[in-house]
Amino acid sequence: MEVSKQNADRLTAMSQRIRLNGLKMALRSGNNGSHLGGSLSCVEIMAVLYGEVLRINLDNPSDCERDIFIPSKAHCVLSHIPALAEKGFIKKDEILNYLDDGGRIVGHPYRPDLGFEYPGGSLGMALSVGIGIALSAKERNSDRQIYILMGDGELNEGSIWEAFMSASHYKLDNLTAIIDRNHLSYDGDTEEVMGLDSLSEKMRAFNWFVSECDGHDTLSLLKAFSEKEERKPHVIIADTIKGKGVSFIENRPEWHHHRLSQKEYEQAVEEVMNAGGALT
Repeated sequence: MEVSKQNADRLTAMSQRIRLNGLKMALRSGNNGSHLGGSLSCVEIMAVLYGEVLRINLDNPSDCERDIFIPSKAHCVLSHIPALAEKGFIKKDEILNYLDDGGRIVGHPYRPDLGFEYPGGSLGMALSVGIGIALSAKERNSDRQIYILMGDGELNEGSIWEAFMSASHYKLDNLTAIIDRNHLSYDGDTEEVMGLDSLSEKMRAFNWFVSECDGHDTLSLLKAFSEKEERKPHVIIADTIKGKGVSFIENRPEWHHHRLSQKEYEQAVEEVMNAGGALT
């Protein structure tokens, strides 16, 4: 993994393209609406994962030695699908077929051939799935890595904390959990719903190796992903903003799932373009 400003700049440009394509998908969703807030908060995380971290062979997407990415917050499709297109799993113009009847790209797909390893479902379960894969890799002496993207809202689930204990008990240093710490769930501020203060201290108490970073700074993310400690699972607590990049969506709980109008789309695109500069 290359941790450099040049590489970070490349991934920042990739993040801008992911945001713009995610907005196209949201507009395409029409009156059905889409999960904008939580998708926009993890754009840079997706860019770093697919642009640098994950070891995936496009010629053999089912390779048993491939790295595994599981989006526990599976409603982040507006950033996940464009990231897969950047990687080459999906043609970029296919993004516009999102939610088409009979199409390959739906809300919660399971298509390993397209890079979708986990279809989602009840929050709080994906970490346990990832632990099972990590245990299997250890038993086979495989060096594959497993990455789980979690929302901070789903940390309310008791199964999550059982899984945290299990991962450290089995010393799964091939497992990395990324927490999208945007401080806002569908029900409101995470600290008002169920306080998560001192999250890093909690994770250290569960015997995880902890990295903290700016979840919208690709260089900060690269540094976090490059860190490791033997015999400990790794958690990256990425400080983010829900709806990042669009002023009328940022930190607004009603945009967890919402319809995007043509006028709003045009404003959002303008803001993303102005913030990111020229596409490269």
